Amino acid sequence: MPLLRHALLLLCALVTLAAQAQAPELRELSVDERTRYAAALNEASALLKESRYAEAVAKLDALLAQRPREPQARFLRAVADADQGRTDEAVTALRALVADYPELPEPWNNLAVIHAQKGDYESARVALEAAVQAAPNWSVAQENLGDVYARLAAAAYDRAARGDRDNKTAGPKLAVIREMFAPARTPAR
Repeated sequence: MPLLRHALLLLCALVTLAAQAQAPELRELSVDERTRYAAALNEASALLKESRYAEAVAKLDALLAQRPREPQARFLRAVADADQGRTDEAVTALRALVADYPELPEPWNNLAVIHAQKGDYESARVALEAAVQAAPNWSVAQENLGDVYARLAAAAYDRAARGDRDNKTAGPKLAVIREMFAPARTPAR
């Protein structure tokens, strides 16, 4: 019996090694590899902030070739797509990211921003509620959710005012929300 147990342990070890050889993203990184990977992520993030998209995308794609499931690189790659106007690609990447890591609020928030930019406030609301559930104290998601609720309220007030011309309260409420989202005016000199 001990010989069978050792054979099974050896088989399990070989299967694990074979899986790691076939899927390097499953292999644990050494401290040095982790440091280099983190530095490359920081560099890609800095390149995105400088709008140097081609360089950032090349760096991120190289990182993702090494570790395709790594959430930070996937997120930054989606941000790069969104910043370059490739919103369909960004939405696809963000949806895959939230499917794999629903506990991360940032991809939900960015997905919501894209939906809101397209005027799909209901989808934005759903995504932001997931972001808030993941990080209840994250003020960015809370504020964005408030903005989306206000946009949804404006649409409801508009429908109420158009549906009932005698409605005296929907119009003023709609005006308050429109004023809230109006561009800031520069004072006259």
